[in-house]
Formats: sequence, structure tokens, C-alpha cells
Amino acid sequence: MQRGRTLVLAEISIMTALAFLLDIIAQFFSLPQGGAISISMVPVLIVAFRHGIKGGLASGFLLGLLQVIVGPSQIYTPVQGLIDYLIAFTVIGFAGLTRKGIISSLTNNHTRKVILYVVLGSFVGSFLRYLAHCVSGYFFFAAYAPKDVPLLWYTIVYNSTYMIPAFVLSTVVTCLILISSKRLFI
Repeated sequence: MQRGRTLVLAEISIMTALAFLLDIIAQFFSLPQGGAISISMVPVLIVAFRHGIKGGLASGFLLGLLQVIVGPSQIYTPVQGLIDYLIAFTVIGFAGLTRKGIISSLTNNHTRKVILYVVLGSFVGSFLRYLAHCVSGYFFFAAYAPKDVPLLWYTIVYNSTYMIPAFVLSTVVTCLILISSKRLFI
């Protein structure tokens, strides 16, 4: 039992480090007020699909913590940092809600169901992260919004410009990994 727990913790650590490296690479393509189109969610999603919500939440939290401690982060107030990094990346782990469906579909070779569950799980995690960034944008980045555009509309659109492509890319890459490496999940 102890060996299994140690392996899970090691896997979470390695996947979180990979997610952090992917995020650092994405910073070369970041937007002016923060956010980048990145596949850094892929390792967190894989952990969530392999180990469920707890593993996904742990990996997401560690990713956010690494960004705060090591960088690259744009923190202007403690509450904004908490929302934009710790909360936003932790909630990606809720993608693990579809874990049982993914494992069952992989076991029964139902590729379409695997894709459906990955899309649903990825959407849940990405949408919750998006909501956290929107809350932060609304309360802490109002100064960047044009005067003639409503603040709520601005933060919704701004965060969509990187979160929608990040969701799509991460979902496609995760699907390809799951379908091509079924033995890692069964």
C-alpha cells in the first residue's frame, strides 16, 4: 500500500514538473495582460484521469504554487495571486470527475466514448479555470479595459482569447495520448 502511494506521489510530482516546463515555454507566446495559449494543462488532466479528482487537484495546486514561487507569475495583490494561480490551476483537477467513464471506455475499447469523456472532463477543468481568471480579471484588472467596453464583457472576451485555444489544444493532445497509450490508464 505504501509503495503504491509513493508511486502516485512521484507521478504527480513528475507530471506537475512537466506541466510547469510546458507553461514556461508558453510564456514566449503570452498575452500583454497575462495568459498564454499553452498545453500545460495536459499533464494535470492526465493525472486527473489516472488518479481521479484528488490527484488532479494536487497536481493543479502544485503547478499554481510553482508558478507563484519560481515564476512566471504576475501577482499584484495576494488575493489576485490566490485566484489567478492557486485556485485557477487547482480546479483543473475536477476533470477527474470523468475518470471512471474513461477507464471503462478504454477497457471496453470504445474510442468514441473515451473522446467524449476526455472532452467533458477537460471542459470542466478548463471552464473552472476560466471562471477563476474571469473573476480575477473583473476585480483586479479593470484598468486595462477600454473605457467604452463593459468590464465584465472585456474580461470574458480577454480570457477567452487564450483559454479556448488552450482547452482545444489540451483536449486534442490528451485524447491522442489516452487513445495511443491505453495501458497507462487501464
